[in-house]
Amino acid sequence: RNTFYQHIRLKKNVRFANPYNFMAQDKEVVEEGFPGDVIGLYDTGNFKIGDTLTEGEILNYQGIPSFSPEIFKELMNLDPMKSKQLEKGIDQLTDEGVAQLFTQPQLGNRKIVGTVGELQYEVIQYRLEHEYGAKCRFDGMSVTKACWITSEDPKKLQEFVRLKGQNIAQDKDGNYVFLAESDWILRMNQTNNPEIEFHFTSEFKLA
Repeated sequence: RNTFYQHIRLKKNVRFANPYNFMAQDKEVVEEGFPGDVIGLYDTGNFKIGDTLTEGEILNYQGIPSFSPEIFKELMNLDPMKSKQLEKGIDQLTDEGVAQLFTQPQLGNRKIVGTVGELQYEVIQYRLEHEYGAKCRFDGMSVTKACWITSEDPKKLQEFVRLKGQNIAQDKDGNYVFLAESDWILRMNQTNNPEIEFHFTSEFKLA
């Protein structure tokens, strides 16, 4: 309590005045925590699922890598008055790992949700409406594969992103992703752009 901790992702110190310990329906302010304790912290928008707090050490965990989804659909907002709720909801649900979120800022901030099965879209749709009060629908897309792209030459990467704008998105961490309509298009772009590396998982980010 009232101790500063290092927020690894944000690279800043945070302090908690009233951390709580939970036991069934009861809660009480705790002065000190021990391994295994479940402690509740007030969040003013600083935290995401998977964030790490330390007493000053810089610790980074590789975590579970992301793989290319098998199905891609565009997220459509059915109630413009609930845009903030929809954005918050889809961000939190994809942070949970329910699906992957790709955004295309160059195309009006279009949001694309990737999953491995149709049922996940129904789950997301239900949770968005009942937990966040946001109604949506998902429109099918002619995308079959997502590859994270990097290059040792930043200029080459930016040029590729500029030329392939319709096929470029960003993941939740801001990394560039190439969206291919078919395996043939993916292979063609790999062949024609040897300076661009195409990654089939997100493990490269912490390699």
